Amino acid sequence: MSNNAVSLHRVLKTSPEKVYRAFTEAAAIASWLPPYGFVCTVQEMNVSVGGTHKMSFQNFTTGNSHSFGGTYLELKPNEFLKYTDQFDDSNLPGEMTTSVSLRKTIAGTEIKITQEGIPAAIPAEMCYLGWQESLEKLAKLVEPEIPV
Repeated sequence: MSNNAVSLHRVLKTSPEKVYRAFTEAAAIASWLPPYGFVCTVQEMNVSVGGTHKMSFQNFTTGNSHSFGGTYLELKPNEFLKYTDQFDDSNLPGEMTTSVSLRKTIAGTEIKITQEGIPAAIPAEMCYLGWQESLEKLAKLVEPEIPV
């Protein structure tokens, strides 16, 4: 198992409920999780402890894609998610574990993300940059309050 890991911390101007939904609804996660320049297709998303997920990211420029999936280990609605991911590509072996903590604050929602076990072939700094882009997109999804 790789020692590669990243940790991220943000405060988003929205409710924990909205952030949790962004992690647990297929259309939402497909819109924000892939870094810039990628599109996401969610093939499966059974958000329950022991449930599985499967998705792929496609490089919009080259058309190349990579797919991955995993299992939900812990879920506490609007507060915590923990899940695994494994790439289908044998050149990216191992299992990653991602933990997402949400906490309501006076400013909105504090989000802390830790991803561990990133394959050695992926530099942790590149993974961190990708997550930063994803979190920018997440903020643009969950922060607007659009009336009906």
